[in-house]
Amino acid sequence: MDSDTPSRFARRSALRLIGAGGLALGGGMGGGLRAVLAQGQAPALVTPDKARPQMPYGVMSGDVTGNRAVVWSRADRSARMVVDLSTTQGMGDARRIIGPAALESSDFTAHLDVGDLAPGQTYFYRVQFQDLADPKIYSVPLIGRFRTPPIKARDLVFAFSGDEAGQGWGINEAWGGYRVYESMRKFNPDFFIHSGDQIYADGPLQPEVRLDDGSVWKNLVTPAKSKVAETLDEFRGNFAYNLLDENKRRFCAEVPMLVQWDDHEIRNNWFPDQQFGPQDTRYQERSASLLAARANRAMFEYNAMRPDPVDPERVYRAFRMGPLADVFMLDERSYRGPNTANRQGAGDRNADFLGPGQTRWLKQSLLASRATWKVIASDMPLSIVVRDLNADVPKGTFEAWANADDGPPSGRELEVADLLGFIKQHNINNVVWVTADVHYASATHYRPDNARFTNFKPFWEFVGGPLNAGTFGPGEIDRTFGPEVKFVGLPPGMKQNRPPSDGLQFFGIGRIDARSRSLTVSLHGGDGQTLFEVELPAMS
Repeated sequence: MDSDTPSRFARRSALRLIGAGGLALGGGMGGGLRAVLAQGQAPALVTPDKARPQMPYGVMSGDVTGNRAVVWSRADRSARMVVDLSTTQGMGDARRIIGPAALESSDFTAHLDVGDLAPGQTYFYRVQFQDLADPKIYSVPLIGRFRTPPIKARDLVFAFSGDEAGQGWGINEAWGGYRVYESMRKFNPDFFIHSGDQIYADGPLQPEVRLDDGSVWKNLVTPAKSKVAETLDEFRGNFAYNLLDENKRRFCAEVPMLVQWDDHEIRNNWFPDQQFGPQDTRYQERSASLLAARANRAMFEYNAMRPDPVDPERVYRAFRMGPLADVFMLDERSYRGPNTANRQGAGDRNADFLGPGQTRWLKQSLLASRATWKVIASDMPLSIVVRDLNADVPKGTFEAWANADDGPPSGRELEVADLLGFIKQHNINNVVWVTADVHYASATHYRPDNARFTNFKPFWEFVGGPLNAGTFGPGEIDRTFGPEVKFVGLPPGMKQNRPPSDGLQFFGIGRIDARSRSLTVSLHGGDGQTLFEVELPAMS
């Protein structure tokens, strides 16, 4: 079997054994003993598990390319990361890589950027931590896997969604926790696009929430989730909280992550240089930019992300997933102007959304792409109207691209028009957008013959989410770019902020067929049921 077509059965049979956070080899103590014996560390034979370094948040991979991948985990003390990498589930051909020390300065998280990988190959990785205070002692190892993008075209599957632990709905272990992650895992995706709101730093949790039917939703609550996040440690605690969920740990061990952020990683609808008004009494620190810097640090610490060598805080980046797809992860927070009435007649700093630098990067990256499909991962939708209703901004203020006037492009819509015109001018085909943010699923086809601005090629936008948060919507639609809404995943007259137990959690799956090069996108409910599906043929 060539490396571009690894056995799905082998992948599944190995990873079916991965429980909460990865595979503890041999089960508990035995696996740890084999790993230590391989090092010639006989004294560890009598080390009880509780004395070993612990890995409470499992293992994760991310930012995978054809020859590199980031492997992540966290220890509970100062310890050195050790990674064994193999192309077989038995780890018989493993090569050992001594990784970085997990120290207090990174909240004991550790990242290893593994290189010299073969394209189109499934890899299994085994992570251990060596106690730096007593180097004879190693943690019980955990195993994960990832697959590198191929050189030759093969079928490609990816998932997308967002919005996690919001509106008071946290980990309810009695209900099954973050069940959507388990539903997505069953599709065996090659990678997952997390479209933002990975945490709700501004959304403390209560231990119990009374539901409409009189039953009680019970949240797992930690100190970090008991108040809004302001300190670096509180932001770290928000990211760590979501990894307490068994479904998410299992998913992260099997599926490489591509992560972006939106507003709730800091505070609802924030923008750079914003000063929170006195109306929000929860905050002592009122600088959005200072909180964003702390949140950015915590996000990189708690995700398998590869920092840019020039700008280590940069969130936007691109990934080549083989000849069939390139993925462009956007950042619609860091470079935007303030939220305003969004009606500027010409582009200026106040109308920025991506900002000039990121826009140039996206245009150049799209122009250089030779992949069949160009997947733009936007953390906010294009035509769904999102108003900023915070008390410390003027009335009539908008949060997203759209400004609800249905007319020619103005405000932030000018960036959209410029980008869409560039795509048409350079005949860039097969561009599709995926997003989240609005807490319901939808599919929208944009057509120039239905638009006030017509200088663009038709395209689709798909909205996933929430993963585990309140369900809202549907939103008002701005008609500037000719949106034709094909699907909305909500019942008529739905009450707002529905709990996950109502079953209105959503994700998307994209499948690219290697032979036809067509992209099929489906939207799914929380238990995996297909709600909408469309096949998009590839244009030459």
